[in-house]
Amino acid sequence: MNIESYVNLNELLKINPYTREENRAFGITHVMLKNKPIEQLLTWIDANKKSLKKPLLSETFSSYLYRVTFALVLIAFALGILAGVGLLSYNGQEPVNVIYFIAVAVFFPLFTMILTLLAMFRASSTESVLVHLSPAFWMEKILSLLPGKMEENITALEFNSLLANWIIIKRSQIIVLFFSFGLLISLLGVVVTKDIAFAWSTTLHISTEEFHGFLHSLAFPWREIVPDAVPSLELIEQSQYFRLGDKLDDEMIAHASALGEWWKFLALATIFYAVFLRILMCILAYFGFNYAVKQSLLTLDGARKLLREINEPIISTHANIRESTFTPNEKSYSQIVNTLDASYDSIHGWAIPHDKLLLFGDSMQVIAPNYFEAGGANTFEEDSEVISKSHGEVLLLVKGWEPPTMDFVDYLSELTDKVDKVIVMPIGTKKNNYASVDKEIDVWENKLSLSKNMKVWLKR
Repeated sequence: MNIESYVNLNELLKINPYTREENRAFGITHVMLKNKPIEQLLTWIDANKKSLKKPLLSETFSSYLYRVTFALVLIAFALGILAGVGLLSYNGQEPVNVIYFIAVAVFFPLFTMILTLLAMFRASSTESVLVHLSPAFWMEKILSLLPGKMEENITALEFNSLLANWIIIKRSQIIVLFFSFGLLISLLGVVVTKDIAFAWSTTLHISTEEFHGFLHSLAFPWREIVPDAVPSLELIEQSQYFRLGDKLDDEMIAHASALGEWWKFLALATIFYAVFLRILMCILAYFGFNYAVKQSLLTLDGARKLLREINEPIISTHANIRESTFTPNEKSYSQIVNTLDASYDSIHGWAIPHDKLLLFGDSMQVIAPNYFEAGGANTFEEDSEVISKSHGEVLLLVKGWEPPTMDFVDYLSELTDKVDKVIVMPIGTKKNNYASVDKEIDVWENKLSLSKNMKVWLKR
C-alpha cells in the first residue's frame, strides 16, 4: 500500500472516464473481491490507471516526496554526527560527562517516542499539535522557502487529516532514525580515533549506589548478554567528577585507563534506545500509514458511488408488453419463451464482447458457468471452438436492431447439432435500456420460423 494508489484514485474519480455498465462489468469479472472494498478499489485503480495522462501525477508526487525526505534524512544524519562529536568533545583536561550523552541517546528518544505514540492516537484530528511538533513538518516548511518552485499540481493535492498526519509521522520516524545513526557513528568514530576519559557529574545529590542502580536498570535489555557493557559500582565510583578546580582528582588520574570503558555502555544504550526502538516505531508507523491510505481511499468523493456501481446489479427490463399478452397462433412462431430460467449451461453473444455478456447476465439475474463471444471479429475456427465447448441449454444473445445474417443462421445450425436447446434473445440499445421493441423481435421471429428447428426458441 502506498500514496500512489490514493493519488491515482483521486484523479480517476475526478475525470470519471467509465460508465456504470463498465464498472459493473469489472465487479462481475472480479467477483472474488466482493465485500472487500479496499481490494476492489486497488484492483480497479490498477486496471484503469492507463487512462491517466503521463507522467502520472502519483509518480511525480512520489518522486517529490522521496527527494524531500532524502534531503531531510541527510540533514538529520549530519546533525546526528555533529551532535555526537559535540557531546564527546575532549580537550584532554576535563573528562567527557556521560550524563549529557545518555540524555541525548536514551531520554530524548524515549521522550519523542512517547510523543509519537500520542500523535498516532490523535492522527485523525485536523489540528494535531503533536504532529506539528515533528521535525519533518518544520524542516519541510523551511525547505519550501528555498529557491525552486514545486509543481502546481503537487501543491494542489489535498489529503484528509488522517492521511496527512500519518505521512508526517512516518517520515519523522525515518528522519530521527538517521539522526540516531549519525549519533552512533560519531560515538564509534570518536572512540576509535581518540583516547577519551569518561566521567559523570551532576549537581543532584545522587550517590554512586543510586547511580549504579539506575544504569543497571537502563541496561536491562543487554546486561545478561553483554555484562561487560554495564558499568560496575567500582567504575562509577572512580569516574565521579567534581568540578572544584582546574585540576582533576589524583585518584581519577590514577584510574584513567579504566574510564574509557564507559563507551561500551554508551554504544549499546544508543543501539537499543535510539536505533532499535526507533526501528520498531518506524515499523509501527508503516502499518499506521498503510491503514490511513486504505481508510482515505474510502473517503474520496465518488469512491462510495464507484463501489455501489461495482457491486450492485443493473436491474433493467428486457421484456416488453407482449410478454404478458402474447398468445401464439397458427401463423406465429410457436417456440416462444416468456420467462428465462435462473441458469444455463452457457451464454453466447453474437458479436457481443465477453464483459458485456457478463453484464447482461447479471442484469437479468441469469448465471452460467461459461460465457462465449461468437461472430463479429471471430474467425470460423474460433466459432467452431466455441461450439465444441457448448452443451445442454444455451442462451444466445443477439443485437435486436441488426437483422439475422446468413453467418448467424449457419452458426445457429451448427450449434443446435451440438446442444440440446438454444434460446435466442434479442436485446436493445443502451438508450432503450437494452430492451428490444416489438418490430425488432418480429424480424427475428420470422427468420427463426423459416428454419423450423425444434431446438431453437425465441425469448420475447
